[in-house]
Amino acid sequence: MPPQVPVASGQSCSRAAEMSAPHPEVSILIVSYNTRELTLAAIDSVVRETRARHEIIVVDNASTDGSAEAIAAHPAAPRLIALKQNIGFGRANNVAAQHARAEKLLLLNPDTVVLSHAIDNLLAFSRMHSEARIWGGRTLFADGRLNPSSCWHRITMWNAFCRVSGLAAALPNSAIFNTEAFGGWPRDTERQVDIVSGCFLLLPRSQWHELGGFDPVFYMYGEEADLCLRACRLGARPMVTPAATIIHIGGASETTRAAKMIKLLAAKITLADRHLPAWQRPMTRLLLRAWPLTRFIAFASASALSRSQRFAAPAAQWREIWERRREWQDGYPDATATPTIHSHLNAAST
Repeated sequence: MPPQVPVASGQSCSRAAEMSAPHPEVSILIVSYNTRELTLAAIDSVVRETRARHEIIVVDNASTDGSAEAIAAHPAAPRLIALKQNIGFGRANNVAAQHARAEKLLLLNPDTVVLSHAIDNLLAFSRMHSEARIWGGRTLFADGRLNPSSCWHRITMWNAFCRVSGLAAALPNSAIFNTEAFGGWPRDTERQVDIVSGCFLLLPRSQWHELGGFDPVFYMYGEEADLCLRACRLGARPMVTPAATIIHIGGASETTRAAKMIKLLAAKITLADRHLPAWQRPMTRLLLRAWPLTRFIAFASASALSRSQRFAAPAAQWREIWERRREWQDGYPDATATPTIHSHLNAAST
């Protein structure tokens, strides 16, 4: 069950006003962590580009950059839940969803910019393809290039092998050797996928609660993959559309590539243990554990042979990841206890 969040006292009047306000069509959930300017820009873009009735709920994961204060002062009056400790992306979304009123939830990263009525278009797409039950769009980098991370193929032993062997990196446009990222598909058509990225993911609130939200085992990364795969078992067929396009910068709250990869590897191993056939799990685990070592050897060799410094930095990063393998090689530890969460809830928007 999602963790319970204590609501600050003195909110009865604002809650009464909220209940009398027109019912929103979508609840937009944003989790921030030391991304003050990006989060404010994301909220600005939502207000500017969204005509559908909506509410914005922001959970701040104990930022130290003044995010909570700046979000609370935003003219859009988003509902802010300011946590006193960082509980991770998945758990924070669970907290936000507890306060949502709309029939549909939209998960939106703080490092995004909504373009050309993307949320309105995604809502329209969800009505046309209600059978999908999970919907996503197309993401771009800040410079306008395609960011292919809006959706993914489920983890398999084959795509783990392609990732570890370097085939996926060497042949990124191959639909055979880069299956995890749907290599060669520019996200310019509507398509059924296995996983919609949590940076821009729409689903019915009823389905969110049926699934129990994000599994708190996933501190960061992998939670949307687990959610989508569990939904698929219940009949969901996630779909994406290019008609809903946003900018997604990616990795804004991470300090180093090594920190990101450590969490990502833990998530991938956990996903393999949960969603692969039993006979594929040992080999897939082995492949994923070997990934940092093969990357370190490749970059270190390239650096030595070419005497070029451009390979030295990635070699050092992959070496750090390998040396810290005890942090990720067994996946995320089971979350057997729900942490006590201390927060403050600001006045909700009407």
